[in-house]
Amino acid sequence: MVHILGDERGVAKTHADSNYKLAKDGLLSKVPIVPSHVHSINDSLSAEEAANDYEFVIRQLVRTRTISVSDISDSPKFDLILLGMGADGHVASLFPNHPVLDANNEWVTFITNSPKPPPERITFTLPVINSASNVAVVVAGEDKAEAVHLAIDDVGPDHPPLPARMVQPTKGKLVWFLDKLAASKLDSSQFSE
Repeated sequence: MVHILGDERGVAKTHADSNYKLAKDGLLSKVPIVPSHVHSINDSLSAEEAANDYEFVIRQLVRTRTISVSDISDSPKFDLILLGMGADGHVASLFPNHPVLDANNEWVTFITNSPKPPPERITFTLPVINSASNVAVVVAGEDKAEAVHLAIDDVGPDHPPLPARMVQPTKGKLVWFLDKLAASKLDSSQFSE
Protein backbone atom coordinates (compact mmCIF):
# COMPACT_ATOMS: atom_id res chain seq x y z
CA MET A 1 0.00 0.00 0.00
CA VAL A 2 1.29 3.46 -0.93
CA HIS A 3 0.53 6.56 1.11
CA ILE A 4 0.75 9.92 -0.61
CA LEU A 5 -0.09 13.34 0.77
CA GLY A 6 -2.56 15.33 -1.33
CA ASP A 7 -1.28 18.70 -0.22
CA GLU A 8 1.42 20.25 1.88
CA ARG A 9 2.27 23.63 3.27
CA GLY A 10 5.57 25.21 2.29
CA VAL A 11 7.27 24.41 5.60
CA ALA A 12 9.76 21.84 6.84
CA LYS A 13 8.43 18.35 7.57
CA THR A 14 9.23 18.90 11.25
CA HIS A 15 7.28 22.20 11.45
CA ALA A 16 4.04 22.24 13.47
CA ASP A 17 2.11 23.37 10.33
CA SER A 18 3.36 20.46 8.19
CA ASN A 19 0.65 18.10 6.94
CA TYR A 20 3.30 15.38 6.80
CA LYS A 21 4.09 15.90 10.50
CA LEU A 22 0.38 15.86 11.33
CA ALA A 23 -0.15 12.61 9.37
CA LYS A 24 3.00 11.01 10.77
CA ASP A 25 2.32 11.92 14.40
CA GLY A 26 -1.42 11.21 14.29
CA LEU A 27 -1.55 8.07 12.15
CA LEU A 28 1.47 6.83 10.21
CA SER A 29 3.67 6.33 13.31
CA LYS A 30 0.91 4.31 14.98
CA VAL A 31 0.26 1.72 12.27
CA PRO A 32 2.53 -0.85 10.59
CA ILE A 33 3.53 0.97 7.41
CA VAL A 34 6.72 0.47 5.46
CA PRO A 35 8.43 3.91 5.53
CA SER A 36 9.39 3.67 1.84
CA HIS A 37 5.68 3.41 0.99
CA VAL A 38 5.04 6.92 2.33
CA HIS A 39 5.70 9.63 -0.23
CA SER A 40 5.87 13.24 0.80
CA ILE A 41 6.80 16.51 -0.77
CA ASN A 42 10.45 17.55 -0.83
CA ASP A 43 10.52 20.38 1.68
CA SER A 44 13.96 21.61 0.61
CA LEU A 45 12.64 22.89 -2.75
CA SER A 46 10.66 25.96 -3.73
CA ALA A 47 6.90 25.45 -4.07
CA GLU A 48 7.13 25.24 -7.87
CA GLU A 49 10.09 22.84 -7.80
CA ALA A 50 8.43 20.72 -5.10
CA ALA A 51 5.21 20.46 -7.14
CA ASN A 52 7.15 19.39 -10.24
CA ASP A 53 9.23 16.91 -8.25
CA TYR A 54 6.18 15.42 -6.52
CA GLU A 55 4.32 15.03 -9.81
CA PHE A 56 7.40 13.27 -11.23
CA VAL A 57 7.38 10.85 -8.27
CA ILE A 58 3.67 10.11 -8.78
CA ARG A 59 4.15 9.66 -12.55
CA GLN A 60 6.90 7.11 -11.79
CA LEU A 61 4.52 5.25 -9.48
CA VAL A 62 1.91 5.22 -12.25
CA ARG A 63 4.50 4.12 -14.81
CA THR A 64 5.49 1.16 -12.59
CA ARG A 65 1.78 0.41 -12.01
CA THR A 66 2.09 0.97 -8.28
CA ILE A 67 -0.74 3.46 -8.75
CA SER A 68 -3.34 2.89 -11.44
CA VAL A 69 -4.48 5.48 -13.94
CA SER A 70 -8.03 6.68 -14.45
CA ASP A 71 -9.83 5.18 -17.43
CA ILE A 72 -11.46 8.54 -18.27
CA SER A 73 -8.52 10.90 -17.88
CA ASP A 74 -4.76 10.68 -17.64
CA SER A 75 -4.93 11.30 -13.88
CA PRO A 76 -3.76 8.79 -11.30
CA LYS A 77 -6.61 6.82 -9.75
CA PHE A 78 -6.03 6.66 -6.03
CA ASP A 79 -8.02 4.16 -3.97
CA LEU A 80 -8.80 6.80 -1.35
CA ILE A 81 -8.25 10.52 -0.96
CA LEU A 82 -8.93 11.82 2.53
CA LEU A 83 -9.69 15.54 2.73
CA GLY A 84 -10.44 18.03 5.43
CA MET A 85 -12.30 21.27 4.73
CA GLY A 86 -11.60 24.77 5.97
CA ALA A 87 -14.21 27.25 7.17
CA ASP A 88 -13.92 28.98 3.78
CA GLY A 89 -14.78 25.73 1.94
CA HIS A 90 -11.24 24.95 0.78
CA VAL A 91 -10.04 21.37 0.41
CA ALA A 92 -6.44 20.30 -0.01
CA SER A 93 -4.85 23.68 -0.88
CA LEU A 94 -7.61 24.59 -3.32
CA PHE A 95 -9.08 27.88 -2.11
CA PRO A 96 -12.27 29.66 -3.22
CA ASN A 97 -11.89 31.88 -6.30
CA HIS A 98 -8.23 30.92 -6.71
CA PRO A 99 -6.94 30.43 -10.29
CA VAL A 100 -5.44 27.05 -9.34
CA LEU A 101 -9.01 25.65 -9.30
CA ASP A 102 -8.83 25.72 -13.10
CA ALA A 103 -5.58 23.71 -13.30
CA ASN A 104 -6.38 20.76 -15.56
CA ASN A 105 -3.07 19.82 -17.14
CA GLU A 106 -1.10 19.08 -13.98
CA TRP A 107 -1.55 16.42 -11.34
CA VAL A 108 0.21 18.53 -8.73
CA THR A 109 0.37 22.29 -8.65
CA PHE A 110 1.51 25.02 -6.29
CA ILE A 111 0.42 28.36 -4.95
CA THR A 112 2.53 31.14 -3.49
CA ASN A 113 -0.31 33.37 -2.33
CA SER A 114 -2.44 31.21 -0.06
CA PRO A 115 -5.16 33.20 1.72
CA LYS A 116 -4.17 31.24 4.85
CA PRO A 117 -0.60 31.12 6.11
CA PRO A 118 1.83 29.88 5.08
CA PRO A 119 1.60 31.41 1.59
CA GLU A 120 3.38 28.59 -0.27
CA ARG A 121 1.53 25.31 -0.74
CA ILE A 122 1.65 22.25 -2.97
CA THR A 123 -1.58 20.46 -3.85
CA PHE A 124 -3.29 17.86 -5.98
CA THR A 125 -5.51 19.39 -8.65
CA LEU A 126 -9.26 18.82 -8.85
CA PRO A 127 -8.94 16.35 -11.76
CA VAL A 128 -6.72 14.13 -9.60
CA ILE A 129 -9.05 14.34 -6.61
CA ASN A 130 -12.09 13.65 -8.79
CA SER A 131 -10.41 10.61 -10.39
CA ALA A 132 -10.14 8.77 -7.06
CA SER A 133 -12.14 5.62 -6.38
CA ASN A 134 -13.17 7.02 -3.00
CA VAL A 135 -13.04 10.51 -1.53
CA ALA A 136 -13.78 11.11 2.13
CA VAL A 137 -14.24 14.62 3.50
CA VAL A 138 -13.93 14.87 7.27
CA VAL A 139 -15.21 18.07 8.89
CA ALA A 140 -15.65 19.05 12.52
CA GLY A 141 -16.70 22.25 14.23
CA GLU A 142 -19.40 24.88 14.19
CA ASP A 143 -17.13 27.35 12.38
CA LYS A 144 -17.41 25.13 9.29
CA ALA A 145 -21.21 24.65 9.36
CA GLU A 146 -21.98 27.37 6.79
CA ALA A 147 -19.34 26.06 4.37
CA VAL A 148 -20.69 22.51 4.81
CA HIS A 149 -24.18 23.81 3.99
CA LEU A 150 -22.92 25.61 0.86
CA ALA A 151 -20.90 22.56 -0.22
CA ILE A 152 -23.61 19.94 0.23
CA ASP A 153 -27.08 21.50 0.12
CA ASP A 154 -28.78 22.70 -3.07
CA VAL A 155 -28.14 26.44 -2.66
CA GLY A 156 -28.88 27.56 -6.21
CA PRO A 157 -26.76 29.49 -8.70
CA ASP A 158 -26.43 32.65 -6.58
CA HIS A 159 -23.51 31.17 -4.66
CA PRO A 160 -20.20 30.56 -6.42
CA PRO A 161 -19.19 26.93 -5.94
CA LEU A 162 -16.81 26.27 -3.08
CA PRO A 163 -13.86 23.99 -3.81
CA ALA A 164 -15.45 21.41 -1.48
CA ARG A 165 -18.57 21.41 -3.68
CA MET A 166 -16.36 20.87 -6.74
CA VAL A 167 -15.18 17.56 -5.32
CA GLN A 168 -17.32 15.17 -7.35
CA PRO A 169 -15.57 11.89 -8.16
CA THR A 170 -16.28 10.99 -11.76
CA LYS A 171 -16.49 7.23 -11.25
CA GLY A 172 -15.95 7.04 -7.52
CA LYS A 173 -17.74 7.55 -4.23
CA LEU A 174 -17.84 10.69 -2.11
CA VAL A 175 -18.56 10.36 1.60
CA TRP A 176 -18.79 13.20 4.11
CA PHE A 177 -18.01 12.57 7.78
CA LEU A 178 -19.39 15.43 9.88
CA ASP A 179 -19.75 16.04 13.57
CA LYS A 180 -23.08 17.48 14.77
CA LEU A 181 -21.74 21.05 14.88
CA ALA A 182 -20.41 20.94 11.31
CA ALA A 183 -23.73 19.45 10.13
CA SER A 184 -25.89 21.90 12.08
CA LYS A 185 -26.90 24.04 9.06
CA LEU A 186 -27.61 21.21 6.62
CA ASP A 187 -31.05 20.62 5.15
CA SER A 188 -31.80 17.53 7.24
CA SER A 189 -34.36 16.23 4.75
CA GLN A 190 -31.50 15.25 2.41
CA PHE A 191 -29.66 12.79 4.64
CA SER A 192 -29.95 10.29 7.44
CA GLU A 193 -27.84 9.80 10.55
